[in-house]
Amino acid sequence: MAVVSHRRVDVGGVDIFYREVGPPDAPAVLLPHGYPCSSYEFRNLMTRLGDRWRLLAPDFPGCGYSATPDGFAYDFDGFAAFLEAFLGQLGVERFALYLHDFGSQIGLRLAMNAPGRIAALIVQNGDIYEDQLGPDYEPLKAFWNDPTPERKAELGKAISLEGYRREFLNGSDAVVDRVPPDLWTLHWSLTDARRKAIHLHVIAGLRENRTWFTRYQAYLRDHRPPTLIVWGPRDGYMPAGAARAWLRDLPDAELHLFEDAGHWLLETHLDEAAPLIRDFLGRVHSSGD
Repeated sequence: MAVVSHRRVDVGGVDIFYREVGPPDAPAVLLPHGYPCSSYEFRNLMTRLGDRWRLLAPDFPGCGYSATPDGFAYDFDGFAAFLEAFLGQLGVERFALYLHDFGSQIGLRLAMNAPGRIAALIVQNGDIYEDQLGPDYEPLKAFWNDPTPERKAELGKAISLEGYRREFLNGSDAVVDRVPPDLWTLHWSLTDARRKAIHLHVIAGLRENRTWFTRYQAYLRDHRPPTLIVWGPRDGYMPAGAARAWLRDLPDAELHLFEDAGHWLLETHLDEAAPLIRDFLGRVHSSGD
């Protein structure tokens, strides 16, 4: 088990916290986190892979232990530009990319900017197919269809301790005892009033982000990066159909569904997922490639 280092770096004047493991000259893997989480979501996976790969998991500005600066563009383009600057600061050129939750859209925007840098994709419960969105999307769809201040405020009610608990337990009913309450208690403790406003802005931005879905799909079709899909089909936002939809544009991708897993399968099914990821990266993104 490799030991994870906890570090800070200045990226464009922003104090950024990140986790790193592995030799500095090893093939790199970038791990952008989802909502309402941070690099904390990758803490256990990183120990399983750090003997062979250099894994980098930053906290986005306004998330986790990173700063919440004024003037930062807290949207999908802003976060993608941040990842670009973060990689440049650490001297990373080519890398495999983990796509999960809203990190999937952010990561894909990064990939679209420089397709030649992407060695492989690992997709885990990331949604880019509108026809396969699950029932938990209904409140968001109501806002998309009628984006009033009142409906936006209604979305904001989910940014709460109980809302975080529901998010982190999403689809894990069958294995709920494997989900640590640290997930929601830690991240709620880091969510002040300013961050609540930022999170609501990003959630509301999912409405505009839908227009990018066909662009993400075109990138996949045009470039066909080697792809592993590991998925928790009990996810209320992204059920099994959302996983299979990726095969429309990546017919050669490897798909694995963990039938009793939900949105946060690295918490509940790490022992099953980590060997698949190791095997995949060993074949498509290893030293000497």
